[in-house]
Amino acid sequence: MHEVQFNYLEKEVAAIQVVPPSKELSLSAKLTYLEQQTGLQFARINEKYIAVSSKKAESIPETESLEKITIPLQEITIARYLTTGISKSLTGAFIIKPKHFGILPGLTEPDVLQTMQQLPGIYSADETTSNLNVRSGTHDQNLFLWNGIRLFQTGHFFGMISVFSPTLTEKVTIFKNGTSAFYGESTSSLVAITSFTENEVKPATGFSSNLISAEFHTQMPLSERANFRISARRSYTDLLATPTYQNYYDRVFQNTIVTDIHSQKNAAYHSAETFYFYDFTAQYQQKIGNRSEVTAAVIGISNVLDIHQENANAIQFRAKNSQLEQQNFGVTTGIQHHWNENHTTKADGYISYYNLDATNNALENNQNLNQQNRVTDMGIRIEDHQKITSDFTFSSGYQYNEIGITNNDNINKPVYSRKVKEVVRSHAAIVETVYQPNNRFFLKTGLRTNYIETFSKFILEPRLQLDYALTTSLHLEISGERKSQTASQIIDLQQDFLGIEKRRWTLSNETTIPIQRSSQIAIGFTYKTQDWLLSMDNYYKKVSGISSRSQAFQNQLEFIKINGDYSVLGSEFLIQRNFGRVYSWLSYGITNSEYTFDTYIPSQFTNNFQVVHSISWAGVYEYKQLKIAVGSKWHSGRPETTPLSSVVALDNPLKPTINYNMPNNTTLSDYFQVNFSAAYTWQLQCGAQLELAAAVLNILDKKNLINRYYRVNTDTNSIESVNTYSLSRTPNLSVKYTF
Repeated sequence: MHEVQFNYLEKEVAAIQVVPPSKELSLSAKLTYLEQQTGLQFARINEKYIAVSSKKAESIPETESLEKITIPLQEITIARYLTTGISKSLTGAFIIKPKHFGILPGLTEPDVLQTMQQLPGIYSADETTSNLNVRSGTHDQNLFLWNGIRLFQTGHFFGMISVFSPTLTEKVTIFKNGTSAFYGESTSSLVAITSFTENEVKPATGFSSNLISAEFHTQMPLSERANFRISARRSYTDLLATPTYQNYYDRVFQNTIVTDIHSQKNAAYHSAETFYFYDFTAQYQQKIGNRSEVTAAVIGISNVLDIHQENANAIQFRAKNSQLEQQNFGVTTGIQHHWNENHTTKADGYISYYNLDATNNALENNQNLNQQNRVTDMGIRIEDHQKITSDFTFSSGYQYNEIGITNNDNINKPVYSRKVKEVVRSHAAIVETVYQPNNRFFLKTGLRTNYIETFSKFILEPRLQLDYALTTSLHLEISGERKSQTASQIIDLQQDFLGIEKRRWTLSNETTIPIQRSSQIAIGFTYKTQDWLLSMDNYYKKVSGISSRSQAFQNQLEFIKINGDYSVLGSEFLIQRNFGRVYSWLSYGITNSEYTFDTYIPSQFTNNFQVVHSISWAGVYEYKQLKIAVGSKWHSGRPETTPLSSVVALDNPLKPTINYNMPNNTTLSDYFQVNFSAAYTWQLQCGAQLELAAAVLNILDKKNLINRYYRVNTDTNSIESVNTYSLSRTPNLSVKYTF
């Protein structure tokens, strides 16, 4: 109606509720009404933009505050998407702010990667945070960044818990399509996490614990212009086995070497496992003058599993130890300078180191297998953003990246050793524009030009995001992108790395493993009023250059090394309704995803990660310090390949095999889960705060079948199925104290 935009700090308005002013009032009268009702200030920057601030901002001199720079902030089109603290911007990105997070069913805290799975089009084939499938993609096709550091490990407890502690996280940005040209090395989604703050840091310290781990964090202003923040978390699963830990244990280690030893028929084996994880972060921010800022941050992530096995019935007592360690460490430093109110330049560099190391000492045959997967990733980035006019912003940049991956295998019986090290160096030139002549039209275009130095190859990656307001409530959204990546994960054998984290990172070599490339286009609509939110997104996505070893086949393609592509056509729908203190949403997704492997017959068949239909529902109640959420998830079963008969083929008596039907000829049973969460916060004296939360995953204790494969029983020359089931009913409690 008035065609104006409001720019504000979310923390200053998040808790404010007000009855809307009459539509018949003038803009000035409405602003006066809002000032009287909220205590906020509404300052007209120009005819288009209105700055919103608290009363305390009056005393800040203009020359001392970078927040007075009048570059307009991008308007949030949806302020509460699913729950408080999740929003959607004009760029198509989903923004999660854990400090303003409401509640979601089954979660006691805003776990970033668990929260992602509430968004339409994102699910996990095996219920873990280390296997997120975005629009039928594999987990390694997602790019995960923490303060610009690429992370190659995203899950604790081998995927049951996110490695990203929500305590100091300021913002999480998620793109499913239309990704900014400043991001590369992925053919699926982007998850960018930042823990640096734009606001003044006040002294605060906190402790928290749940039935798996305990955490400490603190933030300290070192001066008016500098601050230091740290966090540390460690599980106590090696000291205490809670019901939550036991359920996670049963889910993670089923059908792996950890538990398979108990199925041995010829000997009574005993085993004991010790598992723990930890993570830590530290960061430093320093303002230099009124227009510059330097930052530095480090992150460390680790999982450690020790397995002690012994043979109790052997004539000669035997005992062996096996180990699995997984770590990711990273460091980054950067500088940002505001040349003037319309021109900003940023530069930063980072190093990321990932290591997966396993030793499998087989008790039954004295075979020792050592496996290692190492990744070293380093890069520099330069960004320049300049507002040319009030409607047009031009950005440019350069990125250099060098990634080296080493795979090492050693076995004693038979003697075998392999060590492969590969390095890929790449350069990228970026240009990006934003055109926004009014509050009805937003257009963002970008072009990323990659030069893969190792292969002397150029790859062009255009990006597009368009938002057009057909009415004040109805928006048309069009997005598109082309992306590529040189690093991906493959599986050599299903029992590699003790069968727990069996994927290893590897690099494209343009022969056996090509560079992966993706193309995606989407068109959708969003309808938003004070009480209703409806959105629909229709998309087509194609990814080429995939390896069959990256797709987790456990049928006739398990040991075949071929390359191909997959395409997916889908629609995502969300409806959300606010009833004051209660709000609810229902989402639905439908997809059709197929592989194409030209050198295999049949050349086309269903994608391993296709879920044809998926439905998610939740109801949330929020009143003052109390939050309650209940919700459910349902989706059709994953594809499965069945044997032609229950008898193995004896063409080679020394190696009986299974004759299969066509790949992915049927599907597993449907998946259904009901979850619950509740939280209450007490405001204590001296500004302290205590929060108690409880959650139950899978309240109905539904035994969902999430994977099935077949193997030969050599004793009977018959075929037996091996089933993997979802997490059983799992309670969790958490307590958080901040002062």
